[in-house]
Amino acid sequence: MPGGAPTRRTRRAPAAALLPALLLTGCALLLTGCAQSVDPIERLGRKAAEEVRPHAPHGPDTDRGYRRWGLSEPLARPPRPDARTLALSPHSAGRSLPRVMDHVPTRDPVVFLTYDDGADKDPRFVDMVRELRLPVSMFLTDSVAGPRYDHFARLRELGAGIQNHTLDHRVLAGLPYASQRAEICGQQDRLKSRLGLRARLFRPPYGSYDTTTLRAATDCGISAFVLWRAVMTPADLAYSRGEHRLRPGDIVLVGPDETTGRTLRDRTIRVLRRAQQRGLTVGRLEDYL
Repeated sequence: MPGGAPTRRTRRAPAAALLPALLLTGCALLLTGCAQSVDPIERLGRKAAEEVRPHAPHGPDTDRGYRRWGLSEPLARPPRPDARTLALSPHSAGRSLPRVMDHVPTRDPVVFLTYDDGADKDPRFVDMVRELRLPVSMFLTDSVAGPRYDHFARLRELGAGIQNHTLDHRVLAGLPYASQRAEICGQQDRLKSRLGLRARLFRPPYGSYDTTTLRAATDCGISAFVLWRAVMTPADLAYSRGEHRLRPGDIVLVGPDETTGRTLRDRTIRVLRRAQQRGLTVGRLEDYL
């Protein structure tokens, strides 16, 4: 600079030359216990890398522990059904009545699991539905399921269908229209207020219905009556229509067990084993109706 000492220009050492010194310095710091000298950005990078590291599968099986639930092999994933329109039976007055079904006319290798009332208090049933990713349909009676709607809310979060089985589980056939409508529409309102849904499917208690039931259900927004072709009794799986085995499209009622004390899980697993023996799996009923 003019009027001052001459400026001495220093030459910057090449980065390659400084690397050994930096490494030695870092090693010395670590040897003296200065682990905090590690760059926080580097620590953050390590943490982020650990968070995105692929998780190990759940044990040797990737099917969420089917053996733990009593199955010898995992459930096959059901095929994705095509979009379908439910055929309705014409009414003489020009209106449409719900179709009554005990099976779904499909060639897909699926059966459908349905449960009535909502009385069963098997606490691990929700865990089984979640881990097996099991599609189920619950037909609820308010006078039975009322204290446990939170249980069915959890099942609904897992994909379970929640449908109508009347307010008080009365035999509907022979009752006047107003009484039948009160039972069906009343449960529609209760499901709306408790679970935020309007059921499309209906199962009459004991499978008992008449033309008045069909008319009342239509006025309550029901599109199909769901009966069953097979039922899991305390003794065994019983079939209707002279059948002797499960067939594609069968609707199965996993009935109550008031004699042997088998849990809902046990009864469900027995049906699943039968289905697997026939090369079938479980489909979601609401996807087909």
